[in-house]
Amino acid sequence: MSRRREAQKREIIPDPVYKSELLAKFINTIMSHGKKSIAESIVYGALEKLQEKLGTKLQSYLHKKKDNANTEDDGEVSGEKKQQVLVDVFDRALDNVRPSVEVRARRVGGSTYQIPVEVRPSRRTTLAMRWIVESACDRSEKTMALRLAAELMDALDGRGAAVKKRETAHSMAKANQAFAHFRWN
Repeated sequence: MSRRREAQKREIIPDPVYKSELLAKFINTIMSHGKKSIAESIVYGALEKLQEKLGTKLQSYLHKKKDNANTEDDGEVSGEKKQQVLVDVFDRALDNVRPSVEVRARRVGGSTYQIPVEVRPSRRTTLAMRWIVESACDRSEKTMALRLAAELMDALDGRGAAVKKRETAHSMAKANQAFAHFRWN
């Protein structure tokens, strides 16, 4: 961290297919060695697999949203709406992984204490994305797109390694609640 001035936030350009900044950040999280096209194909492939796995659930979610909006067309749901619903499903999976508290080490009087602190919203999203990618890499499916789709599906259902990591962080914070008075701000 710079001592002179605060680091500038870079502007994230939305991804070309779904027009979502959140997905663009996720693609950047998956990307390694600057190979963005490979990362995009992994994420888009995972979202297609997720759409196939959800199938009828996705259709019922689409119809529920359509009923709430009181639209007049009763025919086929447009591709743009399906894309928006997929982004909503992705966001809901991330919500199930985002931590609200974490522990930070603080040295007080020669001892190191694990102090529970609230997590900033930007860090919540970053941690959730990182945990999903790490958990997907540890899975045993054949391709990364299949691993990522399975991990997103598990996160959507509230299970899986990424959700377990969040639960572990929350339980650590709860166990160290006695040291919360050492929080500096």
